[in-house]
Amino acid sequence: LLHIARMLRELDFRQLMDVYEEGNLENAAELWPGEPEGQLLLMAEQSFHQYLRECFFPTEGASYFVWVENGRYVSALRLEPYQDGLLLEALETKPGERRKGYAEALVKAVLTEVGETKIYSHVGKRNTPSLRTHEKCGFRRILEHAVYADGSVLTSAYTYCRT
Repeated sequence: LLHIARMLRELDFRQLMDVYEEGNLENAAELWPGEPEGQLLLMAEQSFHQYLRECFFPTEGASYFVWVENGRYVSALRLEPYQDGLLLEALETKPGERRKGYAEALVKAVLTEVGETKIYSHVGKRNTPSLRTHEKCGFRRILEHAVYADGSVLTSAYTYCRT
């Protein structure tokens, strides 16, 4: 079941953080080396909440999409304006729910929701499951690197596009 949030209060933030726990720990370890794991997760979740509240949701056209199974968040992504379309970001599935088709179901539902809008996505070159999911959903690689809205470039990711 697809859940769409256009405001922070439309999300169950605790369930969303459960989906992103693995990535939050990885990002926090890089941002705050030497902090205990429990503190890292708390810091990452606070930073995530602040980003959503202050940056993401105030952006016109930004939306969060969550796949819900049996009342629980299992996969999530966000879309925001980018170039001549939208940028799909932060596609993630809870570790215990992977390989069940939830990410693909979520992406396909989002694509149906946004219709003919051009959708871009930056996918890590070594993230084979995400690369496969994007390709199954009709995305094609258009650049050998990712270019962010601020102009920065990440060479460890591809840019994909669904037109």
